[in-house]
Amino acid sequence: MIAACAFATSVAAQDPQLPHLPAPPPLHLVSKSDRSQLDDTRDSKTRLRTTMTLATDHLERAEKFTNDRNFAEASSELGAYLGLIGDLRDYVKSLDANKGSTRDICRHFEMEVRPHIPRLALIQRTTPASYVRNIKDAEDFIKDTRAEALDFFYGHSVLREPPPENNPGPTAGGAKSSPTEKPLAPASGGPKDPAQPKRP
Repeated sequence: MIAACAFATSVAAQDPQLPHLPAPPPLHLVSKSDRSQLDDTRDSKTRLRTTMTLATDHLERAEKFTNDRNFAEASSELGAYLGLIGDLRDYVKSLDANKGSTRDICRHFEMEVRPHIPRLALIQRTTPASYVRNIKDAEDFIKDTRAEALDFFYGHSVLREPPPENNPGPTAGGAKSSPTEKPLAPASGGPKDPAQPKRP
């Protein structure tokens, strides 16, 4: 009996522990139910509002499942959240960039996703190592989304200085004088050359 226990202990000691493999990344998908609500929207403002409402709901469920230590379900909800954000990014890109309403959509889009970044960081703190990479990727995705919206908004609103005009190069007959340069001439009442003799 003692020999059997010693053998089992020896085998267990020789059996190397398998490393924790990273969890697969969540699929960025929009569910049929969410897609149906998006398809019912009639304008860009309603599309933005509906998308962000649905996305925030999925983010809240991801937070709840993380607190309950149900990390597989939390990852699934995170994928649904990212799928909606990515869908809205593609939708905004399809709008007319020259319209002021499109710039307004980008501004509100940035304002909506900005508070999600610290929430994702908080999820990451309470997530096991095998899921941390997925949370970090989600945070980077939202940061890129925010930067893209800001670039679009400011790229169409900031007044830029016109580029400087190129100075014309020298012509075949030689370089031209600058328009501000004038030929020097002696003043009418100025002193004459001292080497010139005075007339009687």
